[in-house]
Amino acid sequence: MHLSRRKRTWLTRLALTALAMGAYPAFVLTYTWSHVSQSPLPGGRHGPLDAYRHTLASAVVSHTLHPRVVSWINAVMEHQGKRSNAMDIHNNLIGARIGARAVRFAEIEPRVARSVAEGRVDAPSPNRTTWLPEEAWQEGLAW
Repeated sequence: MHLSRRKRTWLTRLALTALAMGAYPAFVLTYTWSHVSQSPLPGGRHGPLDAYRHTLASAVVSHTLHPRVVSWINAVMEHQGKRSNAMDIHNNLIGARIGARAVRFAEIEPRVARSVAEGRVDAPSPNRTTWLPEEAWQEGLAW
């Protein structure tokens, strides 16, 4: 089968786009999970570790793409109306601000870690990382 030059160019671009679309999420997930797996924080779901994961991933996305992308992700993934979704949205927006303000990529994780260290259960401030009370925590991790 012989493909025209135009079709080969189109297929090449399509293949490169598909590769890039898979590579970026893989980068964000790998970076985030490599830090989460080494963290001593408790509360894999709904606790401080969950807050760390959301804040870190959103900071990476914000820094490497744009803070608006974090808002789009919130609209798609965090719309179930649960208390844990509100917590995730809150922490994602904090991460978006951290990522947008970071001058260098290396600044992101230390700023996120500091934000989580200063966080608390049901933090009322939009500038403070939050998580649910300990009785709501679940072991294990979920994305």
